[in-house]
Amino acid sequence: MTRFTIRPATLADRPALDEQAQALNVFENPFSNDRRLDLAGGQESAATLLERTADGGALLVAEIDGAVVAHMALWFDRMPPFVREELRDYAYLGDLFVREPHRGQGIGSALVAEAERLARARGVARILMGVLPGNPAEALYRRLGYRTYAVELAKDL
Repeated sequence: MTRFTIRPATLADRPALDEQAQALNVFENPFSNDRRLDLAGGQESAATLLERTADGGALLVAEIDGAVVAHMALWFDRMPPFVREELRDYAYLGDLFVREPHRGQGIGSALVAEAERLARARGVARILMGVLPGNPAEALYRRLGYRTYAVELAKDL
């Protein structure tokens, strides 16, 4: 088993985050057929993650021998009033990505576990994430105890 460290992202990680965000777009495109595949799309995606996590969230990275090999974002939000008050505040996991040579080594599970720890520390009662149909990562999320909560439908016009 490869040894890795989970830590908050820093500004020095930005080039790796840009590359990984682009790689995530490329990975997800066969499932959604709508992803930007250029580096600029990855850079803008990484910038959005930094913005979403800036207000009390976390952009986590996994590092092996000084190199960033994975990332995941955690941010907090509030459900509309139709949800019971005790469940309205929630955490959201987004953009989990592990570079291909490092998949299957527990890095994704460790990132999710750290995000869950941070969410519990914040006192939220629920954590959500989205996954595209056909993404093999869904099996990991289900093994970690995640279940279907809502289904979003889309129609191109």
